[in-house]
Amino acid sequence: MRENVALFTLILTLRLAAQRPALVGYYAGDGSDLAGHKVEQLSHLIWCFAHVRNDSMVIAPEQEQVITRMVSLRGRNASLKVLLSMGGWSGCSNCSETFSREEGRRTFAASAVALLVKYGADGIDLDWEYPAVQGPPGHAFHDEDRHNFTLLVRELRAAFGARYEISFAAGGTDECLMQGFEWDTIMPLVDRVHIMSYDLVHGYSTRTGHHAALYSTPEQELSAAHAVELLLARGVPRTKIIIGCAFYGRVFKNVGPSENGLFQAGTFSHAVPFTAFDKSITRAKGWKVLMDKKAVAAYAYNEHERLFATFDLHASLVAKARYVERERLGGVMFWQLADDKPSKGLLDILYKALDRH
Repeated sequence: MRENVALFTLILTLRLAAQRPALVGYYAGDGSDLAGHKVEQLSHLIWCFAHVRNDSMVIAPEQEQVITRMVSLRGRNASLKVLLSMGGWSGCSNCSETFSREEGRRTFAASAVALLVKYGADGIDLDWEYPAVQGPPGHAFHDEDRHNFTLLVRELRAAFGARYEISFAAGGTDECLMQGFEWDTIMPLVDRVHIMSYDLVHGYSTRTGHHAALYSTPEQELSAAHAVELLLARGVPRTKIIIGCAFYGRVFKNVGPSENGLFQAGTFSHAVPFTAFDKSITRAKGWKVLMDKKAVAAYAYNEHERLFATFDLHASLVAKARYVERERLGGVMFWQLADDKPSKGLLDILYKALDRH
């Protein structure tokens, strides 16, 4: 196994060294809008989500045509990598139990290979939310998940060889990053870690803030840069670190006017896709759009409705792209393509800012 790890590490290092910053988009739509999006701008397109059943990675029958359409987009972008993601916020209730068993890990890896062959996809993305950390209410989690995740990655890499990619999503909080993974062991075996540096304030938050902040501030430590610093301190290679961008906003209600609603008490109300921004978060509807220059994060406040919104916009996305280039990171990813406008959208901004021409 040690010789195999060395070989995989060399292959992955050469693979990453030859690439420009990755531009990775998740996709959880029904496939009907795919043709209108500029997939030529993407390095990776990740379908969401498969689940675990009887130890196997399974895909709902109605999703097969979506994956087929995604793979066919290589006709417009020959270098596009299409990955299949497993899990999601509510899709890993049995992950802790399944991956605690050698038979469960082996069966899952074999089923993943079968799916990649069936659809002609290029790898998988593990979105277990979260190993060793509380995820959705009722989802099992145990301290042993941390090592079992390592064993799962080893099993997958042994089954995949160097043919298929492996990436995984990691929550952007200190708890997720410090408790969930054995970084020194797993990073030689994977292509990328996707930091979910969004939802840093979320549906359970009782105080407003920036859900996709680039930098930390005295009022909010959680940010993309903070997460990157944690990983670098643990020896994670820069070229394998992908930071996250949000193509949606989070809206809080019952928020007082102090500081235009920022860092104030409030209750999460709903999410809004970027496609709806110009119809919902507008001056005409009473919103004031602002930028926190320290955090490099956009937000808005509606005093009449006592609503607060947090999101990524042009300036914050450009800043994230510049940060990736300056820190020599692996790239950026976003959730999700279906929330973007087909033209003059957020993908256009990221693509131009990363200079991926």
